[in-house]
Amino acid sequence: MESNMSEQFVEIENFGLELLENVDMMMEPQHSHEEVSSQEVLILIEKVILEIVTSLSKDEAPVLVLPNRSSLSNVSFDKAVGLQMTSGSSVTTVRSNCSSSVTKFGHILKVLSTIYKLVQSNVYATKRDIYYNDTQLFGSQRTVDSIVDDISCMLKVPRRRLHVLATSKGFISGDLCYLEEDSTKVDCHSNSTATPVSSNVGGIRNIVSSAKFVLIVEKDATFQKLLDDDFCTKLSLCIMITGKGVPDVNSRLMVRKLWDTLRIPIFALVDADPYGIEIMCIYKYGSVAMSFQAHSLTVPSVMWLGLLPSDLQRLRVPEDALIPLTQRDQNKLTSLLKRPYLACQPAWQREMEMMQRSKVKAEIQSLASIAPDFLSRVYLPNKLRYGGWI
Repeated sequence: MESNMSEQFVEIENFGLELLENVDMMMEPQHSHEEVSSQEVLILIEKVILEIVTSLSKDEAPVLVLPNRSSLSNVSFDKAVGLQMTSGSSVTTVRSNCSSSVTKFGHILKVLSTIYKLVQSNVYATKRDIYYNDTQLFGSQRTVDSIVDDISCMLKVPRRRLHVLATSKGFISGDLCYLEEDSTKVDCHSNSTATPVSSNVGGIRNIVSSAKFVLIVEKDATFQKLLDDDFCTKLSLCIMITGKGVPDVNSRLMVRKLWDTLRIPIFALVDADPYGIEIMCIYKYGSVAMSFQAHSLTVPSVMWLGLLPSDLQRLRVPEDALIPLTQRDQNKLTSLLKRPYLACQPAWQREMEMMQRSKVKAEIQSLASIAPDFLSRVYLPNKLRYGGWI
């Protein structure tokens, strides 16, 4: 058994060595302002307030200027970092004397006030806490989420340094132990239950693992299936993580943390459809909305393990397990193929063009139509043993 396990990891270990040789070229060091002190954060907020007071003293309507986080023109692509916000960004102006933006102006000031108190007293709060402090003012949780990200972008300070945390939706399991910031020990080895991803990934320390690789799993159902099959212990010495679909920031921070600490290969297991591919791209290259924090969120070394469109033909997945592409799928696929990072991923391009031609997609669960445990007993072990990633 031990011999089989060592054989299985030969390709992975070779790939890991290749990654380490190219690590300086593949990823730049983390330039984010993670090291900014609490005092510096307070000064940045005071500067914003001082500008507002100065405007009022001149009998002028105060204005807040925010980098535009939704504009593609503000984002450039660097294969060592992913999608990152450029320095000459176009901006959004939030005016206090304009009916369309005065509410947002008030929201920003309210959240800035809350952040100032949190940093000053060295206390952390979740975005949910901020919302429930004044639900009538904010109206929805989404408003608070967006405002916190706007402030983080405006001040150029990571959210954790603002003492604002987000509730995690992701789970992690496998060969991994670490300490939370409050010294709580977390052991992810359990075969039956997964560990929620920390809400304070930046505070994690003393990571200990003998894992050979990290497996990002798109869907919670697939993650649970692999957990039930004891994939991390019986079949592969690894760490599995899922963001349960489109990943939250904490799941992305955790994948980056594992890469920074362990420097082992990271593979993605997603549906063979445009939305699965897009989710994988978020882990690898980031998103436009969070491009201002690219250095702490992206992992350009992520490889596509499956489910590949070519796998559907190679494995002869039954036709009744395949799903026709909708017009929405086709539009998404066309959009993905135009993304700047696809130019440096010709193998990904070929797979996506194959999907375009076949006009079909498939979920990871479609492999169960071959055999109930085909994914964990055959597909993944063979992919890992023979280097079936791109």
